[in-house]
Amino acid sequence: MIATLTISFREGLEAFLIIAISLLYLKKTNRQSLLPALYAGVALAVVLSCALGLLLARIGALSPFWEGVMALAAAVSVIYCTVHMMKMGRFMKREITTALEQAEPATPQAWMLVFLFAAFMVGREGVETATMIASLALQSESREMAAGGVIGVCLAALLALAWVRFGQRVNLQRFFQLTAVFMVVFALQLVVYAFHEFTETASLPLLDNAWWHIATEPWGPEGQIGLWISCALGILPLGWLVYAWLADRKQQAGAIPQRPISTTPTSTSPGA
Repeated sequence: MIATLTISFREGLEAFLIIAISLLYLKKTNRQSLLPALYAGVALAVVLSCALGLLLARIGALSPFWEGVMALAAAVSVIYCTVHMMKMGRFMKREITTALEQAEPATPQAWMLVFLFAAFMVGREGVETATMIASLALQSESREMAAGGVIGVCLAALLALAWVRFGQRVNLQRFFQLTAVFMVVFALQLVVYAFHEFTETASLPLLDNAWWHIATEPWGPEGQIGLWISCALGILPLGWLVYAWLADRKQQAGAIPQRPISTTPTSTSPGA
């Protein structure tokens, strides 16, 4: 549940921010006529992402080998989206507004441009989310996954709304740093899980698959070490959040200007 919540929270926030920035820009530039194109592109991206998630979950459930393939694909997706967001997250607003500047209002070409832009930008996040959650669906109960996904999306919507209303007072950079820790640990767990599933079907050459399958059993989702990793997925981001909060407080304290000491001699009364 923790993994699903964090993934849906992170990816959902990115998608909500894309929508929010696009909405604000179109309204600010008097292009409200293009809002239906934005909504239609988002709707298409959501539908296709859900369909992809269901398809990938069914493919992964075919055999342990395909479970390993899905876990490995999810690990690659995790690393990609983490690196991409750490490098390009600060330029998200500029990337969106630059693309939307090309859309002149009240023309079919502009409608199609905004539609395709929204479908691609939100769909990119949806594909990453679908791949990760489809891999988790093979390891967790569907009820816990659904609960985590719903909570994560709701929290992402609230944080995106706070960003729209309060702007720079919401430290999104800290949030993405926080979840990057989670994503790295999660990717490592997926790689170990993929390796374990491949050894179950003796798919790895030059290795004693039977021995490695037994050796990696404790690292699986239901193994003792796997349970500790699941706990780490919640503890590490929380620890990083506390560290980031203390670092912010220290930086703010150091930025408080000191009151200058006056060097002007104090005037004395005539009778002194």
